[in-house]
Amino acid sequence: MNATPNPLHTALSLAAFGVPVLPLRWGKVPFGNCTACADNACGGRPNMKVPGPCRCPAPCHGWAAATTDPAVIVSPPWVAAWRQAVCVAYHPGGAGLTVLDLDDTDAIAWARAALPATRTVPTTRGEHWIYRGAMTSRNAVRPGVDIKSTMAYARWLGSGTGALAALPDAACALAVKEPFPRRRAPQTPSVSLRGGQGECPHRTPVFLERGIAMAVQSITEASSAVHATVYRTFLAVLSRHGRCGCLTDTHVARLFTAAQAKGETARHCTDAWTNARTTLGL
Repeated sequence: MNATPNPLHTALSLAAFGVPVLPLRWGKVPFGNCTACADNACGGRPNMKVPGPCRCPAPCHGWAAATTDPAVIVSPPWVAAWRQAVCVAYHPGGAGLTVLDLDDTDAIAWARAALPATRTVPTTRGEHWIYRGAMTSRNAVRPGVDIKSTMAYARWLGSGTGALAALPDAACALAVKEPFPRRRAPQTPSVSLRGGQGECPHRTPVFLERGIAMAVQSITEASSAVHATVYRTFLAVLSRHGRCGCLTDTHVARLFTAAQAKGETARHCTDAWTNARTTLGL
């Protein structure tokens, strides 16, 4: 485990750049909650999705305790923690960042082949790849790869090398909890699948219209991880109607318009649609 020589000094420097920090004890874990906050008896902190604010002055609640306030960082309860701290952690999502924790050489090789280059930081066993943009955190998204962004913390191991790249759709798609639809065994279709001729062979046109409406609603109501939501939605639509030819340019335009209304660029929409088609073998 890499120890931080002067945790308090490092924490103050990071906080000055808008990076929320917290102390870690041995084992790369946050300090435990105080007695009053044990088992969230206090109601938790406002950004933990549990009811009620917590005004505990100590570094309780793990990642949710991360702060950029120097007055908090040098307060007596925090100073006591810094004296025992082994290293500094930060809340990537709170700084508008995402960390891909690559745990071994195989994971690094995958990232180099599948993801755009970005700032990298060496770790004990692998590398942290840091992207500009926040998303849903999730562990074990593939062998040797964890995602640390919102509601998570990462160790500070130095500033690393390379320029920060924008968070790619390929990384966002990793956090989608639903498994990718499996390709069905080849079957003889009841109508031609070429040229978009004929009705959808497995449902009625009403079903298609309802499905598009639900897809638009899913994108519109996304409050976080918009990239992943858009990709997942495109994937779902294509898995049902991508082979029968019943999707029209009007349907696709409705999906793209909903995505762009949530801040996606036209290029992001095109890339997500293309990636979804590729995943399904279309």
